[in-house]
Amino acid sequence: MQKWICTVCGYVYEPELGDEDNGVAPGTAWEDVPEDWVCPVCGVPKDMFEPYDE
Repeated sequence: MQKWICTVCGYVYEPELGDEDNGVAPGTAWEDVPEDWVCPVCGVPKDMFEPYDE
């Protein structure tokens, strides 16, 4: 699954891990992350993320 990186702080959203502390279960694809979810590190909205290629 595609990873996504925060363009502000560099946090990488990994679908395999999700973000359980903020209600996103492991295995949740980016498209299925709620629109009101924010970066758990710096708090910016989902639209501040871009696809991440390792």
